[in-house]
Amino acid sequence: MIRVLLLASLVAVPGWLPSGQPDRFDWSGPVGSSKSFLTATGHGSLLLTWFERRVGNHHALMIAERRDGRWSTPRVVAESDRFFVNWADFPSVAQSSTGTWAVHWLEKTAAKSYAYHVRLTTSADQGRTWTAPITVHRDTTPTEHGFVAMVPGANGSIQITWLDGRAMVDTAGAMSVRTTAWLPGGGLAPETMLDPRTCECCQVSMARTSTGLIAAYRDRSLEEVRDIAVVREVGGRWTEPKIVADDRWVWKACPVNGPAIAANGQDVGVAWFTAAGGKNAVKFAGSANGGATFNPPVRVDLGNTLGRVHLQMTGPATAVVTWLEASGDGAAWYARRIARQQLGRPVLVGQTARTRDGGFARTAILNEDIFITWTDPGSNQVESRIRVKRIPLAQVK
Repeated sequence: MIRVLLLASLVAVPGWLPSGQPDRFDWSGPVGSSKSFLTATGHGSLLLTWFERRVGNHHALMIAERRDGRWSTPRVVAESDRFFVNWADFPSVAQSSTGTWAVHWLEKTAAKSYAYHVRLTTSADQGRTWTAPITVHRDTTPTEHGFVAMVPGANGSIQITWLDGRAMVDTAGAMSVRTTAWLPGGGLAPETMLDPRTCECCQVSMARTSTGLIAAYRDRSLEEVRDIAVVREVGGRWTEPKIVADDRWVWKACPVNGPAIAANGQDVGVAWFTAAGGKNAVKFAGSANGGATFNPPVRVDLGNTLGRVHLQMTGPATAVVTWLEASGDGAAWYARRIARQQLGRPVLVGQTARTRDGGFARTAILNEDIFITWTDPGSNQVESRIRVKRIPLAQVK
C-alpha cells in the first residue's frame, strides 16, 4: 500500500497573525510521550490518552482526566510490545452516557507491515481497573484495521467506526468503512458496512446530531477521486454515501489526511484537506439539516497548509477549525473561528515539526475554553512530549 505525505512549499507564515501564547501549556507529558488524543466527556471533564515509550519497542498507553480545573494522576491503560504505534493512527477514548470509559488501540497480529486489529478495553471506575481487551471487528485476517472513531451511543453504548482491510488480504480488494457498537454488557452489535471502497489510510470522524449519527471519511472512486463523503443514520438505518463538496481531487495514493466532523443539534460542520488542482487547501462546509445537504465550502488555511484538521462546533452555525500550516523549516498549529460562513482571524496555537513526527492535533471544548493537544517532537522522537493548550473561546473570534 502506497502512503504519501503531501508537503507544501517552504513559505513562512505571516508574522502579523495573533498569537495564542504558544509557550504556555495547561499540561505537558513526560519526555518520550507522543500521539495524544483528547475528548470532552459530556459530564464536565476531559479525557486524554497518549503513548509513553518504554525500553525497546515496549510502550505504555496512558490516560488522565481533567476535572474541576486539575489534571488527575496518569494511569496505565495497557502496556505491550505489540502495539502498532503510528504517527497518524493512534488510540482514542470515549465516555459512555453512563460514565464508562472506552479506550481503543491497534495491536499487531502478524509480521506483515500492516497486519493489526482494533482492540478495546473499558473501565467503570475512572481508570483504576480495566476489562480484558476485545477485538472490535469479527474479521481475523492479517490485514489493516484502524483509523477508529468513537462516540457515545444510546443506552450506555459506544458507537465505533473504522477502516477495514479484510478485502485487501490478497491486495486486490479495497478498503472499506464499517461500524458497530460496544454494548454495556460487554458485547458488540452487528457490523454494518458503510462504504465498500474508501481511501486506505485517512482518518474517519464521527459525530452525533439531534437525530442520529453521522460519519465522515475520504472516499475513493474507481477513477481515484478522493473527496470527502458522509453517511448518516436516519431512522435506525444508514444512508448511502454523499460527497460533501465536489473537489474532484484525483490522487493515486493515500494522502494520510482525513476529515473532521462535529455537530451541535442539527448544525453539522466538516473540515478537510484537499490538493485538487495541485493546490493544498483546508476547507470547511456547514449544514443546517443534520448533514443532508451542505453549504458551499469556504477556505480556512493561510496558503501553505499541511492539513491534519480537527473541528469543534461551538454554537449554532459556528465552528472552530484547527490545522497545520508550514512555517519556514517547521510548522505551526492554528485555530480559526467560522460563523455562518464568515472567517475569523487565525490564532497561533503552537509550534511543531513539518514532518510526520509532528503528528495530528486533537481538540475538545470544555465550558468556555477550547483545549488542543499535539506532539512536540523536540529534536528527535526520544525527546518528544505531548502538550495540552487551553485557549478561551473568546480569543478565537
